[in-house]
Amino acid sequence: MKKYTFTEKKDTRSGFGDAMTELGKSNKNVVALCADLTDSLKLGAFAKENPERFIQTGIAEANMIGIAAGLTIGGKIPYATTFANFGTGRVYDQIRQSVAYSGKNVKIACSHAGLTLGEDGATHQILEDLGLMKMLPGMTVINTCDYNQTKAATIALADHEGPAYLRFGRPVVPIYTDPNQKFEIGKAWMVNEGKDVTIIATGHMVWEAIQAGELLEAKGIDAEIINIHTIKPLDAEAILKSVKKTGCVVTAEEHNIIGGLGESVAHVLSSAFPAPQEFIGTKDTFGESGTPDELLAKYGLKAANIVEAVEKVLKRKKK
Repeated sequence: MKKYTFTEKKDTRSGFGDAMTELGKSNKNVVALCADLTDSLKLGAFAKENPERFIQTGIAEANMIGIAAGLTIGGKIPYATTFANFGTGRVYDQIRQSVAYSGKNVKIACSHAGLTLGEDGATHQILEDLGLMKMLPGMTVINTCDYNQTKAATIALADHEGPAYLRFGRPVVPIYTDPNQKFEIGKAWMVNEGKDVTIIATGHMVWEAIQAGELLEAKGIDAEIINIHTIKPLDAEAILKSVKKTGCVVTAEEHNIIGGLGESVAHVLSSAFPAPQEFIGTKDTFGESGTPDELLAKYGLKAANIVEAVEKVLKRKKK
């Protein structure tokens, strides 16, 4: 098992904010829009340095999406930002009609996604956003794992033509990816090569998968771990290559297993290489108020749960 260590923890939303500050200097077409959450989205520096390219829409997310779509007509690259629940569920019609259907070059960048939003509770903890966004034709969907990857993805999206959804979060998490990485949209990252089982994780669950890999190694199980940061377009080639080698797979996501990464992986496998699969994610439920760690534990999204799923899928593989 390849060893991953960290010396610092940071929230992924800070990776977004720092990337936006850099883009403000390097790309004069980048515009930031925010629905009254400048501090939460870490856009203070961008707003201060680029007041003419920062639009505070207030709590009017539908208007924000419409404005963003309009800005693309003049060649601007708008990043429309708010909490994930408000930036996807609340404005789905506007995204569908004005961005996806119209093919506009809007980047919908949302923080505070998933259970790890924590104490704000179920009304804010959207667990359906990846499914909502991936079903829109032409929409690129990205879910990053740490500060460095979020920063790299934010910068890469400025050069990507077309509508995109970028999902990140509030809690501080380990920083363990390369600070100088080149983010490739649609290209999986091989975290650890193994031969017994494939673990495919996204977002905050990648670190849990790494910890699970270490626990499994102690049990004599060699896990291949893949970070799928791009939910759509999905790297089907990497998934198939790995599962053809290991013969079984566990998917892990901080999202409802209905409509999320796991279902996308299952679709790939059912079409080309049927194999035993176990799903780590929320099970058709809303969240609740609690600390991130408490909620991840209660809803079965910790490293120990991944280990249990691996042991279960290995038994199915041997039948």
